[in-house]
Amino acid sequence: QVQLVESGGALVQPGGSLRLSCAASGNIFSLNLMGWYRQAPGKQRELVAVITSGGGTTYADPVKGRFTISRDGAKNTVHLQMNSLKPEDTAVYYCTADLRLYDQRNYRYWGQGTQVTVSS
Repeated sequence: QVQLVESGGALVQPGGSLRLSCAASGNIFSLNLMGWYRQAPGKQRELVAVITSGGGTTYADPVKGRFTISRDGAKNTVHLQMNSLKPEDTAVYYCTADLRLYDQRNYRYWGQGTQVTVSS
């Protein structure tokens, strides 16, 4: 089985910073895309940022210039550095990974979510 374990969520004041991390473990043949989505109360889950195995990145417009996604391929880990946080960034942040198992089939997995609250 595959597990995605997130860490780093917290309560932070507006203008502050947080770093989220997500580690993938299990019988993984290859990790393709990893990234982060978020879901605020009463809203649909939305893309925050993703990064490919080649290092290509995509960011949602609301976070461009403030958030940076990175990955450590050797450790199957993805990070999200969040700066200049705003109250509207408050949400549960979910790690996601598109990966291939040894059965040579592709799957998408999700973490359990980590709460980020931006409030004074």
